[in-house]
Amino acid sequence: MTAQPTIKQFALCVRNDDCEDLEKRKVYQVIRDEEGVRDGYIRVVDESGEDYLYPESYFVRIQLPQEAEKALIATR
Repeated sequence: MTAQPTIKQFALCVRNDDCEDLEKRKVYQVIRDEEGVRDGYIRVVDESGEDYLYPESYFVRIQLPQEAEKALIATR
């Protein structure tokens, strides 16, 4: 059996309500967290370089061209 490629997900920050580790209008990589989603949160790799849960209302999920995904992942 062959391994399935990992699908990268991204979200645009549209709100940060004084969170110092999030910048508005910046794209963040989303880490899958089903439990967080059920509770209304999204897990992203923030400015600290770590992944944390934030309110889902702070983000809009987006789909990027493959070339843009590669560039974003390479900078992390």
